[in-house]
Amino acid sequence: MNPLLSPFDTAPFSQIKNEHFKPAFLQSIEDARAEIDTITQNTDAATFENTIEALEFSGQQLDRISSVFFNLNSAETNEEIQKIAQEISPLLSEFGNDITLNEDLFKRVKAVYDQKDDLDLTVEQNTLLDKKYKSFSRNGANLSEEKKKRLREIDAKLAKLKLTFGENVLAETNKYQLHLTDESDLDGLPEGAKEAAAQLALSKGKEDGWMITLDYPSYIPFMKYAKNRALRKELSLAFGSKGFHNDELDNQENVLEIAKLRFERANLLGYKTHANFVLEERMAETPEKVHSFLNELLEKAKPAAEREFKQLEDFAKKLDGIDKLQKWDSSYYSEKLKQELFNLDDEKLKPYFKLENVINGVFKVAENLFDLQFEEVNDIEKYHDEVKTYKVYDADKNFISLFYADFHPRAGKRGGAWMTSFKSQWKRNGENVRPHISNVCNFTPSTKSKPSLLTFNEVTTLFHEFGHGLHGMLANTTYPSLSGTSVFWDFVELPSQVLENWCYEKEALELFAKHYETGETIPMELVKKIKESATFQEGMQTLRQLSFGLLDMSWHGIDPTGITNVKAHEDEAFKDTSLYPATPETCMSTAFSHIFQGGYSSGYYSYKWAEVLDADAFAYFKEEGIFNKEVATKFKDNVLSQGGTENPMTLYKRFRGAEPKVEALLERAGLLQS
Repeated sequence: MNPLLSPFDTAPFSQIKNEHFKPAFLQSIEDARAEIDTITQNTDAATFENTIEALEFSGQQLDRISSVFFNLNSAETNEEIQKIAQEISPLLSEFGNDITLNEDLFKRVKAVYDQKDDLDLTVEQNTLLDKKYKSFSRNGANLSEEKKKRLREIDAKLAKLKLTFGENVLAETNKYQLHLTDESDLDGLPEGAKEAAAQLALSKGKEDGWMITLDYPSYIPFMKYAKNRALRKELSLAFGSKGFHNDELDNQENVLEIAKLRFERANLLGYKTHANFVLEERMAETPEKVHSFLNELLEKAKPAAEREFKQLEDFAKKLDGIDKLQKWDSSYYSEKLKQELFNLDDEKLKPYFKLENVINGVFKVAENLFDLQFEEVNDIEKYHDEVKTYKVYDADKNFISLFYADFHPRAGKRGGAWMTSFKSQWKRNGENVRPHISNVCNFTPSTKSKPSLLTFNEVTTLFHEFGHGLHGMLANTTYPSLSGTSVFWDFVELPSQVLENWCYEKEALELFAKHYETGETIPMELVKKIKESATFQEGMQTLRQLSFGLLDMSWHGIDPTGITNVKAHEDEAFKDTSLYPATPETCMSTAFSHIFQGGYSSGYYSYKWAEVLDADAFAYFKEEGIFNKEVATKFKDNVLSQGGTENPMTLYKRFRGAEPKVEALLERAGLLQS
């Protein structure tokens, strides 16, 4: 019996074998097809219930299987799973096309859409109808047969190319290992980082020495603290050249092909560029607005960034006689300068951020704001021993959500941090079906002598992903495709980014920032320094984020058919944001998974866009008190629980009473005087 084909609530990980996936996908695709046939063969006139709602709730078993499989492919993959993904992705793409290019189905959807003004629909029903209609019209329903055929070919090819791109990045990350046997090569590294490197070497089969890899918990401390400039350079070039070695893991052709196929697809559908297609369904609306937004911030941030860079250069020259600051010097001298200016270093902070304490802290913040209770449970199956599972309740002990937390790097886990779900939330037949939400991160693991102690950056990352998690957990909508994080992409980062603000506040830090050995609460002088240093090198950080947004738009906001050289194109895109000397050996695009594998193509600007929202939203909390129940309830009721049921600006204004102001971000970032 295939466990994936029996109805299940929590994912039955212990019963699932790799050989179950493909048959389960094939069967559930057939079952979903049958559900579509039932809709199209209905002889009754098309109604909202028998067409739009029926379509919305079709293919649920397929959705569940997909969430289990693709979450594993990100967090606990192996060669066999990757092979299945390559086989399955084109089939899912084809099935998606079979729906959006199904003329009989589109006729019924259009029939309902054409009479929507007479149907007396709720706001959420109206949004669903609009979304369903656009899923057809924006994906080829009005095309000729010949163009529909080409669209199918493009989508199948893109599905495979994106997977290959991601597999190459993961393989490149796993392939590189810097094995050091001379302890002097680790000069400057904190004891905890050295111990972790020794432990890593042992785990990789090395009897002696220390191992540094391209996984963030290994890579970042080395770049930040290691005195050995030559080794920092080697590591930096290895990190920056993933997918750029003209070998079997090279991603240059994949980048060019993905960009060109996306452009062709947009043209087929009547759009000027891929960005025009994507942004039609975003708050930003057009590529012109995105460029205008990015350039306005660039104008404000660049003078500050240049001043900060000059300060860093002068500091490195004074300290070590460095004539020309390079990319591999950035973290090292920034950390040194930060210590000199604020007497604040991550190593002083880490003892106050034991992972378990930070988890309890973010739970406490959620409790104070939204009356949530988290109870760790051991009777929920998980895909790896390191995963923690929690049941989430409200103040009245109503079940709200299941929460999976997976925090440390493994060979089978891609880099970075993300929120995902194993099950959406929806309401049907009088039941409010609750979601299963997951946070996946790559934090510093524990060592023999120390528990997992987080850097402050890791603390903010945990809060960030948990903000996404709350958006999923507190979902309270009727339809799964409008639930939780199913919102415009430039709105999705608001809940995550706004929650980061609590990491800088005394009231919040006192809840969880306690020394792992003594239990002492973090001293106020350190809290003050964290706040003071929050805008340290903000100009440079902003410039960096803007450079990624501009690179994204350079691939997707133009006709890319004439581009033949990935690196030359990238250099041109970076010309207004570059501070450091160029490094011909590196290329960002070939490992820019957000836009070439994930869902951020034409959307990377949204991090900055959402920062404007989050700075403005948090200013409201600051005015009324960071744990003010009234403001928190407004945020929960108008943003977190509403998903994509209405236009995001409508939801935001209902929470805040006005549109967000960019000044809130500039003021918080210390860029107003620039």
